[in-house]
Amino acid sequence: MGVFDPIIELSKGLGETLRSFLTEKTVTYQYPEEKRPVRPRFRGRHVLKRYDNGLEKCIGCSLCAAACPADAIFVEASENTDDKRFSPGERYASTYEINMLRCIYCGFCEDACPTEAIVLGDNYELSFTSREQAIYGKDMLLEPVASENMLTPRKVEVGIYTRSVPEMQDPRD
Repeated sequence: MGVFDPIIELSKGLGETLRSFLTEKTVTYQYPEEKRPVRPRFRGRHVLKRYDNGLEKCIGCSLCAAACPADAIFVEASENTDDKRFSPGERYASTYEINMLRCIYCGFCEDACPTEAIVLGDNYELSFTSREQAIYGKDMLLEPVASENMLTPRKVEVGIYTRSVPEMQDPRD
């Protein structure tokens, strides 16, 4: 190794930097105003989905919590009644919390859910200033409803909902 070898290598690196600066177009997003597009398989902030009628898809089975390798999910189930109906089945998640500091965004909770209630969305804007703010509760995770009469809990007629998962229709070609 000669005395001038480091100087030659440094000049090659600086030359490459100068070449890319002069010839390649820079890609800059003006972040708050212009959001970066995400890939189709991107895993971002969790969302608890609802059925079209406004009832929650989560039935409080805790399979997502069991599948979570980081132990970031806590689910507590309660019983549904016809006077206070949250989900179509017998039970609903009265408490649903995700510790976003622990979450590793692996998607195992999404795969384990039998009703497809928990989904990793495309929102990547997560910021908190304390550990308490990093625990997302059910109120922060539930997707909004279209109208006020679709909110839960609601009173329903006796015997309408007997299944946790709606019956699937035969596919039509």
